[in-house]
Amino acid sequence: MVATTTEQLTALANTTVIIWNLVVHPLVLLSVADHHARAVSRNSHKRVIGVLLGQDNGKTVNVANSFGIPFEEDEKDSKTWFLDHNYIEGMYEMFKKVNTRERLIGWYHTGPKLRASDQEINDLFERFIARPVMVIVDVRPETVGIPTDAYFAVEEIKDDGTETRKTFLHCPSAIEAEEAEEIGVEHLLRDIRDSTTTTLATRVTEQLSSLRGLQSRLSDVQKYLADVASGSMPVNHQIVYHLQDALNLLPDLTDPVLTQSFATSTNDELLVVYLSSLLRAVIALHALVDNKTNIGRAEMDDVEDKKKESSKEKDSKTDGKKDEKDSKSSKDGDQKDKGL
Repeated sequence: MVATTTEQLTALANTTVIIWNLVVHPLVLLSVADHHARAVSRNSHKRVIGVLLGQDNGKTVNVANSFGIPFEEDEKDSKTWFLDHNYIEGMYEMFKKVNTRERLIGWYHTGPKLRASDQEINDLFERFIARPVMVIVDVRPETVGIPTDAYFAVEEIKDDGTETRKTFLHCPSAIEAEEAEEIGVEHLLRDIRDSTTTTLATRVTEQLSSLRGLQSRLSDVQKYLADVASGSMPVNHQIVYHLQDALNLLPDLTDPVLTQSFATSTNDELLVVYLSSLLRAVIALHALVDNKTNIGRAEMDDVEDKKKESSKEKDSKTDGKKDEKDSKSSKDGDQKDKGL
């Protein structure tokens, strides 16, 4: 492993790990979640480990595919573990036959945090690739935000001349997909939604989760700035520049013209919502009146039909009685004729 200076650490920090989504096969994140759900029980704190496949073009690492590998670890002593590297070689050879563009670029585990044996496992993966990337995928359902943390293993050179030590360098990660892959993700999310909930409840839940994610990000920024102000953390000018750019994009709410324009726009939108609600209520009442009218007409028609049926039955009974009287009178006449 090549030793890394401060400048090289800064260059590595600009590396971005992009988790690409797949259309035909399960997505990388869903594949990891499925691997964890099948291999580990719900009440257990064990983790699963797998291999990441994709492309590495220098500054950007595209993670396009993954597969799980057999792994066992002592829960009490994380230094005691077993990983089947022969299985990795066999699976990787089969994946190369399917898609030669996908190379072995690193490994993943479901953490959710770094562990003592991660460096040793990373050294094992250096047999297959010179600079493996390690991605921690948090599969806990209560996690808000991006569930991935990417790291590169480096050797840190200390300024005091002491012995170098191996450590993990965190690099930013993002979740992206191409247009065709986004269609598959939308269909998948549409299928897993709860059919018992309404559209309004679904939208409110999604907005609530988004606001929680924003709140967590803002709390992280606040904590970082407080640590920098107190002197417990050094100043990172790149982070400060990004924060300044974000603050510059925010509107100046102290400007009366801007606040008046915001109020006018909000009132116009609320007016449209109010009118649409009134129209919807009028249409619903009109439909209710029509429904009541149709039901009343149907009931009147049923009553008339019953009256007609009852009158027909009475007519048929009277006709039957007349026929009986006629038959009796004819029989009496015949008997009289015979007596004569």
